[in-house]
Amino acid sequence: MGSSPCELRWLLALLGGLLLLLPLAQGEDHYYTFVLRDTDFTRLCTTKSMFTVNESFPGPALYVRKGDTAYVNVFNEGHYGVTIHWHGIKQPRNPWFDGPEYITQCPIPPGTNFTYQILFTSEEGTLWWHAHSDWTRATMHGAIVIKPALGTTYPFPEPDDEKVLVFASWYDEDVMELMEEALSEGGLTTLSDAYCINGQPGDFYNCSRENTTRISVDYGKTYLLRLVNSVQNTDMYFAIANHTLTVVGWDGAYIKPVVTSYIMITPGQAMDILVTADQPLGEYYILISPFFDGQADDFDHSIASAIFQYNGNYTHTGLPAYPSDFPGWEDMAPAIDFVKQLKSLNSPEHSIDVPQDDEITTRMFITVSISMMKCPNASCEGPDGNRLASALNNISFANPDLDVLQAYYSNTTGYYTTDFPDLPPTLFNFTSEDLLTDNETLSDQGTKVKVLNFNESVELIFQGTNVMNSGETHPMHLHGFRFYVVGLGPGNFDNKTDPETYNLYDPPEANTVPVPKDGWAVVRFRADNPGVWYMHCHFDRHMAWGMDMAFIVKDGPTAETSIRKPPAYMPPCETDSSLLSAFHSYLRQQA
Repeated sequence: MGSSPCELRWLLALLGGLLLLLPLAQGEDHYYTFVLRDTDFTRLCTTKSMFTVNESFPGPALYVRKGDTAYVNVFNEGHYGVTIHWHGIKQPRNPWFDGPEYITQCPIPPGTNFTYQILFTSEEGTLWWHAHSDWTRATMHGAIVIKPALGTTYPFPEPDDEKVLVFASWYDEDVMELMEEALSEGGLTTLSDAYCINGQPGDFYNCSRENTTRISVDYGKTYLLRLVNSVQNTDMYFAIANHTLTVVGWDGAYIKPVVTSYIMITPGQAMDILVTADQPLGEYYILISPFFDGQADDFDHSIASAIFQYNGNYTHTGLPAYPSDFPGWEDMAPAIDFVKQLKSLNSPEHSIDVPQDDEITTRMFITVSISMMKCPNASCEGPDGNRLASALNNISFANPDLDVLQAYYSNTTGYYTTDFPDLPPTLFNFTSEDLLTDNETLSDQGTKVKVLNFNESVELIFQGTNVMNSGETHPMHLHGFRFYVVGLGPGNFDNKTDPETYNLYDPPEANTVPVPKDGWAVVRFRADNPGVWYMHCHFDRHMAWGMDMAFIVKDGPTAETSIRKPPAYMPPCETDSSLLSAFHSYLRQQA
């Protein structure tokens, strides 16, 4: 007697879980130490102390192969708690080490340490790590280079060499103090003072020219550039003067090659790019410039630079060459056109598994909005004395006292609710230019999660909104999964005509998708990773204002499809001591 379709799906899910374990048995173990402490840095004629990893900015890169495991022992020698997130790593059945504070753990207290286990399975290419507590990401971040497993190679000719380029924001003041001030007053956040490439702002800032990052290249060689955008709150355009870029990877997965003169990369994204040094010997500017499509002039307008410098004998004739066709700050069309070109390989060696229409069991329509919350006596610095906020489906997320994962695993109630809505509370013209009433602008606050059954197929429709005339592109990031970006477009999503435009054959895999200003983006994934997984906008100010939520994915029917046991020690939460004692006793019993 044949198996039913339901039984076949369970068997395939179990087989997929076992296949994920195979690389772990074959891969190597790597051990790293991160020491978090205050370190003095001088930029823009100013010296300040900032919280860093191993006294470097950006922090150290991790180098592994597909299928390896890394252990990172984090020693916190700072003055406040912090966590580290391994951005884009799925961590199968292993949410304990994912890292977002108050979602899967509480911060590592000063004077203590915590060791993360990072399971590399299907990821290949470039990803990154960063602090995931408040705004500490600004100064604590670094690349993760995942090379092909032994015995395999790239799906493109092997480059002669590779370079890592990490983009970041620079603030003359302490970022934590700036965050605390902005959140306490409820108004706009302070803008960055510069952008950086590998820690240096470049030629167009004061006191910076002597230390501009230089990338040395040999004529005729091809280089793999591994790009990471850790900028706090701004999408960026990237280009190298007079050189053609071939994009071959996005968010730890390979894509069909895209030949272009520029890219658009959002905070949270990583890309792999091939560039051949085929121009006359000389120096050529590498630029990152902000892309901002919001209504307010609320972004750092500066441009960071590095230099693509040829080796050899030649005469310097002035400044490096400057890109001739670089998009401007507010040029939306080049950004959208670039994203629409990205497609997965969908080859036998790099296959994909896109949930099809008849497989979708959970469909969520999620509005992405800037909003407000009332302040007593109109005492805040936002519009009308309100507090600036942000929301998904009109819910501004509030961090609990005990992280969601620990509360869920120990069946401790009172720290979250399972009623995150599948739809916004009201439906209206989300992209109208007149969304200013309290019914549209005020959000509710809560710690709400969405519960998914193991292995169900999920479709998320993100709808950008123009509430408070604040529409802009939002980079939405999901932990624990790589989703497929099956569609995006302008205006209000039409559930009859827009699905006809979906790409279900070779959509790109990603962990961060730019939801267009006053437009929509649709992603699909299979909920085959049990645990608690965070989803949020990767603009840090929007995340701090509440543009986040979490999914709980239930265990499957077997041990191989269930959450792994927690480690014997998790960083403690600042909540009731008797509850903590009971929870850690529970952990010891399970270990």
